[in-house]
Order: sequence, then structure tokens, then C-alpha cells
Amino acid sequence: MDMTYQLLVSTMHQSDDSIIDKMKIRSDAIIINQSDAVALRTLVRDGRTIKFYSFDEKGVGLSRNSALMRATADIIEFADDDMIFTPTYEQDVLEEFRRHPEADAILFSVESLNPERPLLKIGEFARVGRREAMKYGCARLAVRREKMIYNQLSFSLLFGGGAKYGSGEDTILLEDMLRAGLRIYKSPVKIADIDQGQSSWFGGYNEKYYTDKGALFAAAMPVLCYSYALFAALKSRNESFGKLQVLSLFCRGIKDFKRIRRGGNNA
Repeated sequence: MDMTYQLLVSTMHQSDDSIIDKMKIRSDAIIINQSDAVALRTLVRDGRTIKFYSFDEKGVGLSRNSALMRATADIIEFADDDMIFTPTYEQDVLEEFRRHPEADAILFSVESLNPERPLLKIGEFARVGRREAMKYGCARLAVRREKMIYNQLSFSLLFGGGAKYGSGEDTILLEDMLRAGLRIYKSPVKIADIDQGQSSWFGGYNEKYYTDKGALFAAAMPVLCYSYALFAALKSRNESFGKLQVLSLFCRGIKDFKRIRRGGNNA
């Protein structure tokens, strides 16, 4: 039986359907538009169904979860609105899953159009472990939907743009998938370019950046978070913060997240 495919797009403040042409979407898709309205439009283009939801809410994790809970296809792929897809992305993704039935999820190749913000290149098809998974974002991740549903996997609402901690929802999901036993692979097959313009969450390498990273270490690696914080601090090259300051901020974030996990009010 042929597998079905849906692209799950997270976006904000869209007033029309131009994003479909901008991203070159040529498949079934669910678009979650976070704005000041609540609406649903169903569009059919060249036989492909695109459901365009608008919600009065914010948070990239919430956006991705909203798409995930409405998805129906066998293979779903997460996307950001700065991606421009190749003409054959849907066929390429499905073919890679047919060639590799052992894969529960595949991280595909994408290229940055901004030379100042290059992306990690994938040279060969290979399995991804927990440490390597932290290098990738989910705006290249395709996954067997039933595996996500069966294992009750979703994006954290504490991490990512619009949440308490500015980024990391992708890392936490990938770590949760691996802990649940899903087999994640990476593929050199290119499916999109990414504009990589101004980030909606990145405000510079300031105190919040480092405390948020500390919280991410605690969420993704609860046992090794302090060791990873020390390793990351020693590698840091911030002219405004010394390595000890960076480590202190990491630890502040770790303690803050652990306080939330315990349900207490004191660090």
C-alpha cells in the first residue's frame, strides 16, 4: 500500500495564502498560522489538500503540536515558514522511507541561503545517536506518524520561540524519540533551502541565552547536565562573558528547570 505524506508548517501573522507559493508547497499540508484570529480554510491545489488553520496563540511548540494532532498521513514532515522546497521533496521523502523500512524518522538535508548562518551538512545515510541529535532542528524531520502517536510524543511547551525558554523544543523532542526507542536516521537527500534570516527568538549571546541553554541541558540530559554545562562553558568564546560566568549562567538555568520539575518555588 502506498504511503501518504503531509507537510506540517508553523508560521505567524499570515494574512493570505501567499506562503504556499513562497515555500513552493506541492503536497498535502497543514499550515498553523499563529495570529489574532481563529479560522480554518481548506484549499485544493493541483489535487493536493492544504488545511490552513489560524489560532490566536503563540509558541512554536504549541504550533507544531497543533499540526501534529490534526495530521492524518503515514509520513509527516515538520517545516518552518522560511523553507523553500525542491520540486520533488514529497517523492524523495517517501522513496527514502521505502528504501529504509527500518527508519522510524529521518532528518533530511537542507541548505542555508545565508552564508553567515550555514547548516550542518549530511554526507551519508546513517543512524543518529543522542549526542548527534542535539545538532539538528526539526525543520528537516520526517517521521512515521503512528510512531509519534503510539509513544505519546509531542513538543515541549516550555521551550522554543514564545515559551519560557527561548529555544530547544527540537532537541528535547529528538531526545524523547530516542529514549522511546525510535530509530532516527539522517539522509543526504536534499528537500529544501532555508532562508535563515533574522531569528524570531535569538536575542544575542546574553544572560538569557545561557540560562535557557542550561535549562535545555537539564531537560535533555537530566543525569549529565552539569557535565555537559562544564564542557560547553569551556568551549565558549564569548567576549562579554568569561568561561566561569558562562558556567554560572548554565547552572542557573539547570537549577531553574529542576525547580520546575520538582514543582517547588525555590531554586
